[in-house]
Amino acid sequence: QVQLVESGGGSVQPGGSLKLSCAATNDDISGYSMAWFRQTPGKEHEGVAVLFADGSRTYYVDSAKVRFTISRDTATSTLYLEMNSLKPEDTAMYFCAAARVWEVWPPFRLGAYNYWGQGTQVTVSS
Repeated sequence: QVQLVESGGGSVQPGGSLKLSCAATNDDISGYSMAWFRQTPGKEHEGVAVLFADGSRTYYVDSAKVRFTISRDTATSTLYLEMNSLKPEDTAMYFCAAARVWEVWPPFRLGAYNYWGQGTQVTVSS
C-alpha cells in the first residue's frame, strides 16, 4: 500500500511562501486522487486542495483559491502544495492524503481517503 511522507513545512512571515511536498512510496500515484488537509488543535481536519487522479482537475477550499496550487510529479511520485501570500490563519499541521479512486466527491470527504501522512507543521507569524 502507498505510504506518504510530508515535508517542507516551517515558519514564515505573513505574505511569505512555502512549498509542501508529499513523497509517496510503494505505488504509482497516477492512480490516486490526492489531497491536502490541515488541522489546528481542537479542530477537525479542513480540506485545502484536491488533485483528482487524472492529474489535471483540482478543487480548492475558498480560502486557498488563487493563493495555493496543488500539483504532482508522477516521475518522482510526489504531490506538492505551493502556498503564497500566507496568512496567520493558514497556521496548521498539513497532511497529505490519498484515495485509490478516479474522483472523490465531495472532494474533502475524509472517509474516502485511505492513506495519510504524518503531517508537516506550517506556522505563519510575524
